[in-house]
Amino acid sequence: MRADEPFGKAVYELFSSMRFAISLLTLLAIASIIGTVLKQAEPYNNYIIQFGPYWFDVFRSLGLYDVYHAAWFLVILTFLVTSTSLCIYRNAPGMVKEMKNFREHVTEQSLAAFSHKSETAHDRDPQTLASHLAAYLEQQGFKTRIHPRENGVLVAAKRGAASRLGYLLAHSAIVLICIGGLLDGNLIFKAQQLLGTKKIETRDIPQSQVPAISRLSPDNPSFRGSVQIPEGSTADVVFLNVADGYLVQDLPFVVKLKDFRIEHYSTGQPKLFESDIELFDRKGKKIREATIAVNKPLIQDGVAIYQASFGDGGSRLEIRSWNLFSPFAEVFNVEGEVHGASHLENDGVEYQLEFTDFRLFNIENMGGEPPKQNAMSVKSDNKSLHNVGPSYQVKVRNPRGEAREYHNYMLPVTVDGRMYLLSGVREAPNEPFRYLRLPADPQGKIDTFMRLRGALMNPALRSEIASRFASNALPPSELGSQLYDRLEASARNILDLFAQGGFNAMGQFIETRIPEKERPQATETFLRILELSAFEALKIADSKAGLPTPNSDDATGFFVRDSLNAFSDLFFYGAPVYLQLESFDQVQASGLQMTRSPGKNLVYFGSLLLVLGIFAMLYVRERRAWILVKSDSALFAFASPRKTVDFEQEFAQHSHAIEQLASKD
Repeated sequence: MRADEPFGKAVYELFSSMRFAISLLTLLAIASIIGTVLKQAEPYNNYIIQFGPYWFDVFRSLGLYDVYHAAWFLVILTFLVTSTSLCIYRNAPGMVKEMKNFREHVTEQSLAAFSHKSETAHDRDPQTLASHLAAYLEQQGFKTRIHPRENGVLVAAKRGAASRLGYLLAHSAIVLICIGGLLDGNLIFKAQQLLGTKKIETRDIPQSQVPAISRLSPDNPSFRGSVQIPEGSTADVVFLNVADGYLVQDLPFVVKLKDFRIEHYSTGQPKLFESDIELFDRKGKKIREATIAVNKPLIQDGVAIYQASFGDGGSRLEIRSWNLFSPFAEVFNVEGEVHGASHLENDGVEYQLEFTDFRLFNIENMGGEPPKQNAMSVKSDNKSLHNVGPSYQVKVRNPRGEAREYHNYMLPVTVDGRMYLLSGVREAPNEPFRYLRLPADPQGKIDTFMRLRGALMNPALRSEIASRFASNALPPSELGSQLYDRLEASARNILDLFAQGGFNAMGQFIETRIPEKERPQATETFLRILELSAFEALKIADSKAGLPTPNSDDATGFFVRDSLNAFSDLFFYGAPVYLQLESFDQVQASGLQMTRSPGKNLVYFGSLLLVLGIFAMLYVRERRAWILVKSDSALFAFASPRKTVDFEQEFAQHSHAIEQLASKD
């Protein structure tokens, strides 16, 4: 800016400059990349888990969690619209004038200075030759104009002037797309929030209790929200995730979900899902009914209704609850509903069960190595995907408010040829589930494991178990001997240790009581005694249940080992009970996304103009030709903004044709 230049003119020059517009467009491109890579409009807790508190605050201050509605993004859009519009206003008249101009006033000296020129001698009438040359150029797609001069006749020609129109179309497209973005940018809410007439709701309360200051009118011109509707239920609002809270957007109609259908592939993965819905006005009058599916939305009152997802709508669950640390296989029933809560009392302590999800199908890859340092993981050599049946998720919250989340499968899963009931556990939502494997008997039940667990937990039975082990381990002649007493005492001590803390308690005992050199042999001996004693415990438990004695075979041996592993893992399970899904009554819910985008058509039209503009700029080649026909010669000059190999060939072609026309009689 020069010192003598008016400020207003300097601002106009800046805003109408192409460099300024390109700079703004570059900023928008960078912002769009961020908005594409970083998932937008998620609850803030998700971002805190993903990035941590420090970077969460940094990204929040930059508005990166909702880039397309951030104030700075909308400001850049506004400046880009202004700048590009001024560019069009400033340059369009000159471009249109240039498109119409044949430049017939070019001088002979200028033509002679062209890099692509040729001169041909002739002895024909200049006016007649000029007419023939103009006719030739018109055959080649040029528009021509013949201009008589004192020293001859000038034929001025042009072709592909529409390439300049491409610049105007591309710039107009940018303006339209940006205006469309501004229309869909929640400008009204931004203004209302700035004036204090609207406020983001952060409390977890029913939508009917959300105050008017956090609700948006059905006449709101632009919004994008979602809602989940259980079968047979209705919704007249959608929820808009904004910053660390939400807004309730009232709809101009009521949506009722009649039926939700989902089809699956043979593996159990979703193939197709769709919703049968009915629409009613606010007075209850039916408007229409329709079926919506993915990529097949319904438009009503300017609101597009999309099939976005599906979930559980409040399935009712019947659960068997096993007391894990009682010497007896106590079982009691619990009823629950997804998205609801139930209470459970165990050993005088009351827990709250918060049911969060139910899935009828679970597609799992049972292959791969388990994660390191994970005592409760699935390992299998079969690396294909399988549907392992229904499962549900529940949070078990203790009286102190602490909760662990569990993911329990209903049906046994075959892993390495043996059946287990799987129960995943995690302490925080951002952690993966670690899976406890409870061995199932041949009937697919865990009753046998629970009986064995109860026997090992029962102090009154451990003496009998140890005695039976010693009796079977020694010949009859040693009964009552000192060796028998020591072996029985050792078995009793090992069973007591294991009942107090599993393998971890046994390991600590070996590390503190046995010299380091003797530990490997001692560990092997302890494990052998424990396995044989556990087999005796299984026989006692089955006998007390009125069942036949288990076979002494490999299958029983594997079951005992798996039971010992599961028993030891119970000390890390974090819950006093195991909640086994017995039956369910599934209720499905459809996830609908509803949008009102008045700028959508502008964006579509602008995108079309952008394609046409780019096509015109890249594929429409501008050519200009001049032929100055004098009494004895014809000077041909050829020019183009972009000189390519085709241009060189075209110049040679036209030069040769002009030479032939000039030499004809």
